[in-house]
Amino acid sequence: MNRLYFFAALALANLSMICESHSQDEFPILEGPYLGQKPPGMIAEPFAPGVISRDGWELEGVFAPGMKEFYFTMDRAKATDVDTDTESKSFLPTVIGFRQHNNVWKKFTEFKRKGEIVFSPDSNRMHMAKGYRDREGDGWSERKSLGPMIDRKEWGIMRLSASAKGTYVFDDFKSDDDNAIRISRLKDGKREEPVAMSSTVNSGKFTAHPFIAPDESYLIWDSKREGGYGDADLYISFREKDGSRGPAINMGPQVNSDKADFYASVTPNGKQLLFNRTISRSDDHINVDIYWVYAQVIENLRSKL
Repeated sequence: MNRLYFFAALALANLSMICESHSQDEFPILEGPYLGQKPPGMIAEPFAPGVISRDGWELEGVFAPGMKEFYFTMDRAKATDVDTDTESKSFLPTVIGFRQHNNVWKKFTEFKRKGEIVFSPDSNRMHMAKGYRDREGDGWSERKSLGPMIDRKEWGIMRLSASAKGTYVFDDFKSDDDNAIRISRLKDGKREEPVAMSSTVNSGKFTAHPFIAPDESYLIWDSKREGGYGDADLYISFREKDGSRGPAINMGPQVNSDKADFYASVTPNGKQLLFNRTISRSDDHINVDIYWVYAQVIENLRSKL
């Protein structure tokens, strides 16, 4: 029995060393801001090509407030199915986390994705659809539920974004209204029942993945609408002076393409806009990359109102 235990332990140790070595070799040493990448200009381009954006399923890139952590999702099984509600042995959506220390970025965590990541503006909470993880020292807590008001079986939430005031905006792929986006505000410290946003946002098809600015001055989401550039496009709506939501504005050819462009987020320093783009798709392969563009595109659109 002791001999069996010894050889089993030795095998596990060797497997651990192999996995650790693979993890170290998987990504090169990255130095400087933005994982060592030169910031983009006014035309969207791939983020960290060959490092993060490769031939495969890499998406949902987000920086945490402070710009010292970066997370993205990849399929560890190299699956062709990107249905967010489907999980099988051939589809293993996995979050990879990098952390910068002494100007060097290194992978420091990896975990199964359960909800698309969006950070609270104060960096203390990692929202993950119907759940969240809170900062605990140098790491994160276990995933917790946001409670029965949000964590409903009949809702298929992919992404929930929160403002500095605690307003929640989230999508629902199970909705009968083409993935209706809902909003829930905090009033006198109490959370209000989520309600569907107006047709300004909830129009077209496959409307999803909202991102609300920390100060709620704008909302970005993706949808497939008439007059777009092809597949899903990114849209933005600015807050009017009376607090209402302004018209939906297509973010234009500097951001959108004839392919599916979706899941946008603005870096916490307000300088870059990151989003996903489906590069190609066939029966046996899909290539989704992370793109980024100078966030001045948002102010340029605002100035035209």
